[in-house]
Amino acid sequence: MPETVRSVVRDSWARSLERGVDPGAGGTSPLEMSDEEFARYREAHPITAVRPVVQSLMLDDIADSGVVLALTDNVGRLLWVEGESSARDRASRINFVEGSVWSEEVVGTNAPGLALATGKSVQVVGPEHFSSPVQEWSCAAAPVHDPATGHVIGVIDVTGGREVAAPFALAAVRSVVAVVERELKARAVDLSQASTFDTGSQARLTVLADNSYRWQRGVGAPGGRALSRRHAEILLLLQHYPEGLNTEQLALMLADDGVDPVTVRAEISRLRRDLGNDVIESRPYRLTVELSSDVGDLREQIANHGDLVPVIEAIGRGGLLVESNAPGISEIFEELREDVRSRVIAEGQVAALRAWTSSVHGRDDLAAWRRLEHRLPVGHPDRALVGGRIRILDRRYGV
Repeated sequence: MPETVRSVVRDSWARSLERGVDPGAGGTSPLEMSDEEFARYREAHPITAVRPVVQSLMLDDIADSGVVLALTDNVGRLLWVEGESSARDRASRINFVEGSVWSEEVVGTNAPGLALATGKSVQVVGPEHFSSPVQEWSCAAAPVHDPATGHVIGVIDVTGGREVAAPFALAAVRSVVAVVERELKARAVDLSQASTFDTGSQARLTVLADNSYRWQRGVGAPGGRALSRRHAEILLLLQHYPEGLNTEQLALMLADDGVDPVTVRAEISRLRRDLGNDVIESRPYRLTVELSSDVGDLREQIANHGDLVPVIEAIGRGGLLVESNAPGISEIFEELREDVRSRVIAEGQVAALRAWTSSVHGRDDLAAWRRLEHRLPVGHPDRALVGGRIRILDRRYGV
């Protein structure tokens, strides 16, 4: 090898030559397994447990890019190969398929095999591959460690063309592995909370209490799980948009200047870990369970012409609707508040008008004060107070 070749690649080529690796071979399967045996093996493998996390963080990015995503075991066997069908078809021509082994001992220098051999993340570009059929490809891979033992349990790899030769490809894989290892560690300590993983098809979201957001799975299930503000925001947005939201839409609804797509996918992955992998589907993100919420209850109360006084009291407290700075949550709150106001003024019920004009949202609502004055009978002791408030608002806003 020329001296310009990186030492990690040069050393790997030397090991490949010493082991007599066939430079014309792709991945092979020296350990024979039936289809049934392989299916059972990979389902039981610990890296399969974090497959949904990896999918949510990476599959959207590689869609239509000609790149495949692979998860291996600790000997380089490809347990999962994912991506668009055309990309997987191309990869199959070098036998980069589920069940094949891509260790350094079998194929020579390649990113998954080299990551296992060195225990470090690595990128292998085109001609750096030992096997000639693979030299049109580039790959980036990083090992995944068991949080309890520190042992490598497998590798996450992306394989494709020139796009995978860029430095960001290896950085992306490293970032995903960091998230995955945190998820593995969290799973190791959270499995005792069985109610979290209740497989009921209904769930309840509560977000209107002050600084307290909760998720409850299953009808009448005890307890529930406390949610972070960000997770409560995501769930409420997905309930509000049942048709689903893609990564970019969700990112723009969570912050004025958007949220990094990787951050969005990481939060979705944490939600799946905490609430169950079956709660949120991808592409677009959408709820797969029937979700009710206290915000939804208010909408129904308004739509069904119910008593508006408790609705006004509830939005006066606000909970997440007031505490969140997410643009999407602000829009939900604005719609809800306008729906209440419209009904209060249109129906002219004195109790509702009193509650609205006494609330933080309606105390400066000149139209509501005028409607209340009109609804109070002549001679009512409160008409003078209402008239005074109207004159103040007239002066304040120059009406």
